[in-house]
Amino acid sequence: MSTETPQYLTFDISASAESPTKTRVSTRGFEFIVDEPPTLGGSDEGPNPVEFLLGALAGCMNVTAHQVAREMNLDVRDLEITIDGDLNPAKFMGKSDESRAGYEEIRVDIAADVDATDETIQTWLSMVEERCPVSDNLTNGTPLALAFSSR
Repeated sequence: MSTETPQYLTFDISASAESPTKTRVSTRGFEFIVDEPPTLGGSDEGPNPVEFLLGALAGCMNVTAHQVAREMNLDVRDLEITIDGDLNPAKFMGKSDESRAGYEEIRVDIAADVDATDETIQTWLSMVEERCPVSDNLTNGTPLALAFSSR
């Protein structure tokens, strides 16, 4: 383990509501729309928040998988990630306090063209799950400091 002082990176976004369901998000010169499908009252102009969460996990796992593969001298020629999850909207909609508001389970399937033994692939996948920052945020409680500013 290194005894160096950690060099933290800070990431930030700004967002503004364009409607009760549509949000415009900006970060590092990029903009994207978060919206709900019509079945949840939205105009379907972009993925919804929980779809972005799955997309963030896929993107992070891709980057982490390739980083770990380089360190392990694995040649990953092709990588596809499929993710799905089960979410009960009852708590979000204010209809129940029984279930949680978020995903009950998230399932990740990584399909790759890589020459390695099953044992090496399992080691690789374990390291990917352990080192992926988004996976870490999903599997460990991350403190959320919520503040209010009056307009």
